[in-house]
Amino acid sequence: MGEKSRSRCCCCSWFIGIIVLIAVVLAIVFTVRHNKANKHHSDDGGADDGGADDIVPLPGGSIDKNYADALKIAMQFFDIQKSGKLENNKIPWRGDSGLEDGSEAGVDLSKGLYDAGDHMKFGFPMAFTATLLSWSILEYGHHMDSVNQLDPAKDSLRWTTDFLIHAHPSPNVLYIQVGDPETDHKCWERPETMSSKRSLTKIDTETPGTEVAAETAAAMAAASLVFKQSDPKYSSTLLKHAKELFGFADNHRGSYSVNIPEVQSYYNSTGYGDELLWAASWLYHATEDKTYLDFVSKNGDEFANFGSPSWFSWDNKLPGTQILLSRLTFFKKGLSGSKGLQGYKETAEAVMCGLLPNSPTATSSRTEGGLIWVAEWNALQQPVSSAFLATLYSDYMLTSGVEKLSCGDTSFKPSELRTFARSQADYMLGKNPEKMSYLVGYGDKYPEFVHHRGASIPADANTGCKDGFEWLNSEEPNPNVAYGALVGGPFLNETFIDARNNSMQNEPSTYNSALVVGLLSSLVTTSSSLKSFM
Repeated sequence: MGEKSRSRCCCCSWFIGIIVLIAVVLAIVFTVRHNKANKHHSDDGGADDGGADDIVPLPGGSIDKNYADALKIAMQFFDIQKSGKLENNKIPWRGDSGLEDGSEAGVDLSKGLYDAGDHMKFGFPMAFTATLLSWSILEYGHHMDSVNQLDPAKDSLRWTTDFLIHAHPSPNVLYIQVGDPETDHKCWERPETMSSKRSLTKIDTETPGTEVAAETAAAMAAASLVFKQSDPKYSSTLLKHAKELFGFADNHRGSYSVNIPEVQSYYNSTGYGDELLWAASWLYHATEDKTYLDFVSKNGDEFANFGSPSWFSWDNKLPGTQILLSRLTFFKKGLSGSKGLQGYKETAEAVMCGLLPNSPTATSSRTEGGLIWVAEWNALQQPVSSAFLATLYSDYMLTSGVEKLSCGDTSFKPSELRTFARSQADYMLGKNPEKMSYLVGYGDKYPEFVHHRGASIPADANTGCKDGFEWLNSEEPNPNVAYGALVGGPFLNETFIDARNNSMQNEPSTYNSALVVGLLSSLVTTSSSLKSFM
């Protein structure tokens, strides 16, 4: 009995020793690889500044807490902007509103998102918001999911696309605006109690608006990919609308800014060619129908402005189109050397080279602190959109094994594009001369007098159209925090005036939120590998 026990214990000791040795070796290997991947990670939340991390990390890299916290906050602004009968409302100072929107035309336009600090629903930027949110989910949904933000993103997207579906009651009719901005802007009241007339504006064959129809087609096509697996029926509905709207946009060409001059004061379009290319690009991704690829190839010389980098915005979709079509040359066999896509790829590279501060073709449109700065109004739109495109292009390169980007006679690594993107994100989040986070609710210092009706008026206040202006003129901070609002941003000299009347710098917008959600989602983990959504 005793001998058997000693023999068994001896064997157990050897076995346990071997197990412990294996565990130690594995732990050392993991630690070395983990430290190598994160050796440049800084204490302020930014990732490394370039170098050895150009090896493609495995999906599900380590979480960057600063960007993750900022993403969770940014996502809340979509809930703040929702119109209609709210479901699972998480914003205590928001309630149902706009329930009768569209009723005068027999359509339900109660859902959707209010545009900015007012109560307007502008279809053009709202559709752009949906396209951007879809693109962010398609590329970085796995990043969002790692911090439990994928479901909120899809919920906000669906709330928007539900509106767009209802706004398109027949193939050649699209409602593009709810509310009259002149009337709306004469009131300062909560959306729940607004009393101004909710007039409707539409485009049709007699009054075409190619850019709005095409942008809405892009939104529907991109969203159809988002819901393709989880809700095939809804996805098919979206794709049907996208195809019809693209046909409407292309067959009945005309600028909505020309045909409906009243829109020029708010969202004036500089042309519709970019939206046609953008919509066709998304429809090709959604259908793989060569007709749409032929469209961008045949119409590139007329509309794409090849060789001339520009800024991605609600009005200019060319940089986004160039990056999106470049994706095909990286990932789709048979298209890497496509002559029809060559101009888009070359211009996409020119856009990227312009963003890199050490590039021989670097743009001079920057503040002293390094922020891309193009316009006084809504200054943060261009740096955030540029940073989002830079992370996309960087990740396209990394995922496909492309090691360098050539800018003249200088080469840059994908990590340097990512470094640029982080610099813009970090500036936005407080690494700036004002030490101000321009994302409301993030950090210790952020705007307290945001130009936003709902945020500025107490939820229990009983105000009408005119007497609500006492809250616009109040010297007290907003009683409600508009969490996730990205305000307009600083002047070229990097100053910022936190005043409620300062709509130039202190008014948020939903399309800005879509851009910042895309950017933060791309940075929230150290993983740079993308999954194909075709």
